[in-house]
Amino acid sequence: MNKSDFYYDLPKELIAQSPVEPRDSSRLLVYSRATGETQHKHFYDLPDLLQKGDLLVVNNTRVLPARITGVKDGTGASISFLLHKRIAADTWETLCRPAKRARVGTTLCFSPELKGVITAEGDDGARTVKFEYDGVFEEILYRIGEMPLPHYIHGELKDKDRYQTVYARENGSAAAPTAGLHFTDRLIAELKDGGVEFAEVLLHVGLGTFLPVKTETLEEHKMHSEFYCLTQQTADRINAARAHGRRVIAVGTTSVRVLETCAAADGTLKAGSGETNIFIRPPYKFKAVDALITNFHLPESTLIMLVSALLGREKTLELYKTAVEEEYRFFSFGDAMLIVGRSDDDKEKPQDIVDKD
Repeated sequence: MNKSDFYYDLPKELIAQSPVEPRDSSRLLVYSRATGETQHKHFYDLPDLLQKGDLLVVNNTRVLPARITGVKDGTGASISFLLHKRIAADTWETLCRPAKRARVGTTLCFSPELKGVITAEGDDGARTVKFEYDGVFEEILYRIGEMPLPHYIHGELKDKDRYQTVYARENGSAAAPTAGLHFTDRLIAELKDGGVEFAEVLLHVGLGTFLPVKTETLEEHKMHSEFYCLTQQTADRINAARAHGRRVIAVGTTSVRVLETCAAADGTLKAGSGETNIFIRPPYKFKAVDALITNFHLPESTLIMLVSALLGREKTLELYKTAVEEEYRFFSFGDAMLIVGRSDDDKEKPQDIVDKD
């Protein structure tokens, strides 16, 4: 398949520039693969749309305020850095602008408590930086850094926590797992009261999330890698849910990538951690995911390709066209989609409908 197969027209005014308040007031397009029915709801309707016994799998990564500016030693020139992957306790892979000012050996001052030196150069502004600091690195970032909002968001975010999920715990992401931004503590409590369960996985979202597919054919695209962790406790809970025919619902494409990375052919999950560069695109047979909560993604992105692997390319583009016509809000701060039900291709999977009683 070609990347152009996943293009769609999107009016710029539908790209959400700020989050809605409260979080769960965002709109929710609901599509059933079993019946073909489409519904237009709100995220706060989720308790009425899910069932007792459903298992929601969320990504508990926490976004670092990873955009920092350093002053070049000797010249006073300013260079902006975006941290995107930690490769040692004090060393990060970064992207910098303007890159021509940032050569190997350049020393920079980011604040009185944080300094750094460039130790390696890469393509497209990639630089490896070794930091020197007093105190806890993450705490320093929260004092001096800015949230690394995607390029299509042009305003400033006054509340850093608004680009975090309410269940974020593990520092390390360069971007938020945005499907989870719609949850509130109240909504989670209501879902749990209704018998919906939650399990946590970890995937530190990298900048590759926003990189375009540069090759025309998907087979030639080199997928970025990201750190993941699936604990034994979570693997056991998901395996038990599947064994009892309960639905496993991934919250976001990042949770999907963890589950499908760790799943055997029969859908059984094995605990593990490391780097995953799994590229989920049509045709792909999902092993561990029955349903998906996700935002609306960029044209020709690996994320819309993942959704298309679950829905089919034609149905995905059809639903995106509907979302445009209904003026849904798109991308990171936009609205969401809930994909449920089994298609004809999934008939050998365990039953995914559970009575509420």
